[in-house]
Amino acid sequence: MLAIALFFIGHWLLSVFFQTLFLHRYGAHRQFTMSRRWERVFYAATWLTQGSSFLSPRGYAILHREHHAFSDTPRDPHSPYFHKNLPAMMFHTKKRYRDFVRHRIEPEPRFAGGYPEWEALDRIADRWSTRIGFGVAYTLFYVAFAPSLIYFALLPFHFIMGPIHGAIVNWCGHKYGYRNFDCNDYSRNTLPFDFLTLGELFQNNHHKAAMSPNFAARWFEIDPTYFAIRTLAALDIVQLASNGPSADPASPAPAVFAPPPR
Repeated sequence: MLAIALFFIGHWLLSVFFQTLFLHRYGAHRQFTMSRRWERVFYAATWLTQGSSFLSPRGYAILHREHHAFSDTPRDPHSPYFHKNLPAMMFHTKKRYRDFVRHRIEPEPRFAGGYPEWEALDRIADRWSTRIGFGVAYTLFYVAFAPSLIYFALLPFHFIMGPIHGAIVNWCGHKYGYRNFDCNDYSRNTLPFDFLTLGELFQNNHHKAAMSPNFAARWFEIDPTYFAIRTLAALDIVQLASNGPSADPASPAPAVFAPPPR
């Protein structure tokens, strides 16, 4: 039982950590920069930790920039106010994400560019054989260590963990909790200490100051990922802007998403 608990919690936290650090704060917003070598390290780590539910940085960034520009309006790709339930919102988000990843539709120019791209890894990660391989690995772990069949009910969470994280953030972070700022949407802070999604559930704070790497705003709020970013900056793995972040979260501009120096 302990092995299963550690595996599930570890997979959950590592997956959401790289999602918020690399896909969201770095890929979609460029709240900090890093060298190309470190970008590849974090790219690979994101793939390995998300596994069967790996999300393309390009598809994630475009979708997320649309979310900020059109937050809680009919053009928001994942607003809980325009879908009858959580699965419906997830299905709509998945379809639009796949359209961007497969280039069936192209984004507005202001949402394009500046995100990490590694076509060779993306091709490998997006193959059904790769995703199924990760799923088989998760299942074999449960076969080896699960004390009873009831624990196998956790496997679907492993299979689609990345989208589950996104669904929790976009549903709960726009419906439940408190507001520090009067934004032009319904964003909320769901948890004052976000142990569940490592800072992502400070949606109201984030929508107010989208370029801030610290999603916490008040003295009692704790954003665990920000402490990790500060540690990475102290180790010179990432570089924070010396003059502080500044941008209109509702109007992404190409300059905000310019690629980092190589």
